[in-house]
Amino acid sequence: MKEFLNDDFLLETKTASYLYHNHAKKMPIYDFHCHLSCKEIYEDKHFNSISEVWLKGDHYKWRALRQYGIDEEYITGSKSDEEKFAKWAEVVPYTIGNPLHTWTHLELKRYFNINDILTPATKDKIFKECNEKLKSMGVREMIKMNNVKVIFTTDDPVDDLVYHQKLKEEKNLPFTVLPAFRPDKAINIEKDWFVDYIKSLEDVVGYKIENLDLLKKALEERIEFFAKIGAKASDHALDTVVYKEASEQDVDNIFKKALNKEELSFDEIAAYKTNILLFLGKEYHKRDWVMQYHIGALRNVSTRMFNKLGPDTGYDAIQDQVFAQSLANILDALDVNDNLSKTILYCLNPRDNEVLAALINCFQGSGTSKIQFGSAWWFNDQKDGIERHLETLSQFALLSKFVGMLTDSRSFLSFPRHEFFRRILCNHIGNLVEAGLYPFDKELLGKIVEDICYNNALNYFNANTKNKSPQI
Repeated sequence: MKEFLNDDFLLETKTASYLYHNHAKKMPIYDFHCHLSCKEIYEDKHFNSISEVWLKGDHYKWRALRQYGIDEEYITGSKSDEEKFAKWAEVVPYTIGNPLHTWTHLELKRYFNINDILTPATKDKIFKECNEKLKSMGVREMIKMNNVKVIFTTDDPVDDLVYHQKLKEEKNLPFTVLPAFRPDKAINIEKDWFVDYIKSLEDVVGYKIENLDLLKKALEERIEFFAKIGAKASDHALDTVVYKEASEQDVDNIFKKALNKEELSFDEIAAYKTNILLFLGKEYHKRDWVMQYHIGALRNVSTRMFNKLGPDTGYDAIQDQVFAQSLANILDALDVNDNLSKTILYCLNPRDNEVLAALINCFQGSGTSKIQFGSAWWFNDQKDGIERHLETLSQFALLSKFVGMLTDSRSFLSFPRHEFFRRILCNHIGNLVEAGLYPFDKELLGKIVEDICYNNALNYFNANTKNKSPQI
């Protein structure tokens, strides 16, 4: 029986152990999609307790607490940090087989040097030890201690990016924080808050947005603003993927109907979304940005809890819409005139792994692995999900050119998920070698592992397609 979370956990072979400890472990982190607060990074926020940094906003833990039967008062309610931590300690022993058990203890080890198992019996000791260490540990230290070099936050077009600008002006900062352009609210024309959002965009750009041309003008101005701050990527939550061709005049009429709060048909919604996505895609291509599509979330499933707590509180699931043709049409409409930028495609439904892995090779370009099948995302970033993703990518495309893992997290304690991924990656490659399916070429294997962990992302996001030399 192996020791719990020993140095070789998740590493089943000597080759896997060699690759992890000699190559993957030492590589920096390039985290190109997360939901961390740039304000908190700039201010070097110090948290009052382990509950504040660990439990607040963590949908993964919230869902487990609810399934166990913990009252909402101990999850998002008004109970004290200590009471909330006690409930989490009660649930953790029952998360057997769930990645939360591994992540919980990996984070205790890596940030707080705590090797105790979290249980009701150890909760008081662990709560006290963590809180004591947090007094001298701000979020910048959390970033540095994980050797994180680059972080992409997720930012709305109306954001002023003031804290990104302040960080950009700092000298000798050991890591870089860049915004990523997330224009979902300008695309989701069917939402009841759409008109209010357009008004907020008007406030930022300083003029009335009365037609489609003015909307595109405003979005282009915001893209340019993001670019000046250093943005290299956009991000889209394509919960459903639609494609409908329509004339500019027709889409302008649709946009005006929405501004008047008139009801739109499915085809009208699809035509508007298609038009804006293609417009934005061309703008990203002009600036050599990476475009990211996150596909397949079924959001806010519980109306009762949405009304009580709002969005992004753990009541999302996996969408099962068929989307291959629509997604291919979007990419092709950009590619046909060479306006398709570097693109990363993520799917939330593992059923769709093969769909994306096959699709990416239809639109590749010279000099770089232009279209990527993004890492196992959200409900899939556990052991089986990561293994399925790596297996599919290996067999349909080139795993060696993969840009690697990201946290997609709101917690500064989530960076050890890169270690979790890297161990699974090394185990996957190690199994291929030890099964006689790939030669034990130490130098090449080490390079492949280091590239997937960091170098591929560094080159992918930093190398201009017209000048392939990477820049840090």
